[in-house]
Amino acid sequence: MASLWTLAALLGMDVVFSLFPWAFAVLKIGGAIYLIYLAIKTWRSANVPLGAAPKAQGCAFIDGFLVNLGNPKSVLFAAAVLVVIFPPNLSSGEIAFITLNHLTLGILFYTACAFILTAPVARARFLRAKSVIDRTAALLLGGLGLKLLLQR
Repeated sequence: MASLWTLAALLGMDVVFSLFPWAFAVLKIGGAIYLIYLAIKTWRSANVPLGAAPKAQGCAFIDGFLVNLGNPKSVLFAAAVLVVIFPPNLSSGEIAFITLNHLTLGILFYTACAFILTAPVARARFLRAKSVIDRTAALLLGGLGLKLLLQR
């Protein structure tokens, strides 16, 4: 999803948010509510043991996609940072290359994380600390959601 925000930024997303500030407000509020929802869900399931397959195939992907879609920080990064880094007169080929590069790096990074965390030693350590990790993540998600709601 981050690569889609990159593409949107390079195609002029900052102009859309300048013309329609309510669009960013809707994205921000929706993202904040979703983060708070995830925080509550994560907190409640912190002590629930993991099964062999905790989510149906595709559900984890959809959850991750929705988190990134509604994450205003990704939008702000794409709209503010990427637009400054790259010149405004990029060709369609250059925009495609930058977007595919961002997508490739994301896939490589998250694939590496998946392989590392599925190793028996890493999985065992995670399972021992799951409750603490989940509760910490819930506090962070909830705090970020509240900050987004209260931030002007």
